[in-house]
Amino acid sequence: MEGSYNYYIVALSAAIAILASYSALSIAAKISFADGKMRLFWLLGGSLVMGSGVWSMHFVGMLAFHLHVPMKYDPWLTLLSMGASVTSSFIAFYITMPNDVKRYPIAIGGLIMGAGIVAMHYIGMEAMIMPVKLSYDKTLWALSVVIAIAASYAALLLFLRFRSQKAFSWPKWLSAIVMGFAICGMHYTGMRAAQFHVAGDINITHDSSMDIYLLFAVTVTIFIILLVSWGAMFFDRHVLEKMAYMDAITGLPNRNEMNRFFDKYTGKETLAVLFIDLDQFKAINDTLGHNVGDLLVQEVGHRLQQFVRPDRQAFRIGGDEFLFIVRGCEREQAEQLAGEILKSIKKVVRVEGNELYVTGSIGISVGSIRESDRSVLLKTADTAMYKAKGLGKNQYSVYTDEMGVKEVRKMELEKDLQLALEQRQFYIEYQPKWNVKMHRMAGFEALLRWQHPRLGTVTPTEFIPLAEETGLIVPITRWTMEEACRQCKVWQSQGIGQPVSVNLSGRLFHTDSLIDMVQSALAEAALAPDMLELEITESMVLYDINEIVRQLEAVRQLGVRVSMDDFGTGYSSIGLLDRIPIDALKLDRLFIGDLESPSKRAIIKAIVLMAEKLRLDVVAEGVEDKEHIDFLTQLGCHVMQGFFYGKPMKNEEIADWIRSAGAGGALQAAKESGTGAAIE
Repeated sequence: MEGSYNYYIVALSAAIAILASYSALSIAAKISFADGKMRLFWLLGGSLVMGSGVWSMHFVGMLAFHLHVPMKYDPWLTLLSMGASVTSSFIAFYITMPNDVKRYPIAIGGLIMGAGIVAMHYIGMEAMIMPVKLSYDKTLWALSVVIAIAASYAALLLFLRFRSQKAFSWPKWLSAIVMGFAICGMHYTGMRAAQFHVAGDINITHDSSMDIYLLFAVTVTIFIILLVSWGAMFFDRHVLEKMAYMDAITGLPNRNEMNRFFDKYTGKETLAVLFIDLDQFKAINDTLGHNVGDLLVQEVGHRLQQFVRPDRQAFRIGGDEFLFIVRGCEREQAEQLAGEILKSIKKVVRVEGNELYVTGSIGISVGSIRESDRSVLLKTADTAMYKAKGLGKNQYSVYTDEMGVKEVRKMELEKDLQLALEQRQFYIEYQPKWNVKMHRMAGFEALLRWQHPRLGTVTPTEFIPLAEETGLIVPITRWTMEEACRQCKVWQSQGIGQPVSVNLSGRLFHTDSLIDMVQSALAEAALAPDMLELEITESMVLYDINEIVRQLEAVRQLGVRVSMDDFGTGYSSIGLLDRIPIDALKLDRLFIGDLESPSKRAIIKAIVLMAEKLRLDVVAEGVEDKEHIDFLTQLGCHVMQGFFYGKPMKNEEIADWIRSAGAGGALQAAKESGTGAAIE
């Protein structure tokens, strides 16, 4: 028995297949680049759209076919056929979900989806209840199976090939058309394989009201599904995506979009990453308020927009941090771009009546990238940015292998700091101070050292900043103070009654643990308070002056002396000297190295006169020869510390130094000045 087709409905089935393919193709991109629950949402949505789209095309195609006999559909078999299509689509999408999926999983996914489509088609054929018998041409049946599997494999390849395309793109539409016709080809080949045999006398009917009703219901249902999926994608792209991937202040893409860029990026070309950080932003933000800070960041974002091109993208990834990713870029081009960005940033910004001047520091990293090493490219750019800040800000720095070696060493030292404290890898060297006027020793300064078991001696300039950053400076200082007090007590028992000074970190004042630390160290060593001196830097007092004054006054009430180290370098605390409870000023070696200069001598003379008026002692660091002593003595500075009197020494060397070359040299220098000397 031969049937006939309504070609308008056939065209409708093809349109449904194409539209469903396009929707599924669009949702496939969401599956691969979403995370967590959103990935599951798009996976279910894509499976439903693809599966129901293929099923609807099949059902509408069956309604386009007329045998002119009474026909009904078994509802359970019909639902089962749809379930087979949706389930197979879900499995296929799940298998091919990773970004770097290989050909083998694609083939398995195509086989599963094809098998599901075949099952859907022939279960749907069995769902037809009619007064005829159904059989199949084996050759055409096998051909329909091959077409279903091949079409499914091609569909998955197209999904993966074009899933990173924009929302509307001709490659997507071309893929959807090819996929739609492939699905139609499978269906109508399967229908061609069907053979209908009359079992007896039947009534031929031309009533198709039920067919029209089913056609209308199925068509409306699938279009509702497609509209809902398109609405969800539109809402996700234009509302949720802006919220999740766009910075609200600058309008630039944010960190999430940067991560998505690297997730999607599969190219082999060279990338340049420029990490930009504003130099004076925190001071402006704290002084003028966050609203002014936001307006400043907004203006900087607008200025960066002018450098955006199809091959370069700008991102705001933090409060005052921005990032440029440039494709196909070499070092020279990256440096040129960085220079142009710096010029643009440093132009005056007028915000709410304020003229703001802000500069930037840029770190550049250039190299090829794969998904696995994106963090390396970002980390090296960040490292180079901090290098630019260390060089004086308002400039750029390009990452080098040498910089990388230093960064690796820094990370290793940071990791080993805690272990160093636990395993007593730290030790103390003591440098003597000499009072030229009194011709006697004036004490020792305790200088912390680190003997790393593998890297050897690590200088304080390397590990102290790391200890400050990690907070380990507090327990390290506690150990140093306790060890220095203990050693001072040992010297007393040996007849060497000299005080010891210990350097403090600003972190101690933040933790409010200084008083307890000092009392505990003195009590444990049974040391008199006047045998301990604490050294602070003038940079500390520029933050929370009231809190620091409170804690220093409490320390001095115990009888402990306080001195200000590195006075006159980098900061100006002169206006606060009458408030800060200290006993001495230590002149930095910066002044000592150029004593022949009249201007340096004038500065030192002014400091000495000021110290006399404030009843403060003055200690000169970095004294290395007799000329230094003569100059400083003439200027009124009488306490010296430097290699002329003694280099930093371990505690077991102190007694030998006193008995022989160290103190002897100091005594001889004192005798040459006309008087004797004393150790105590």
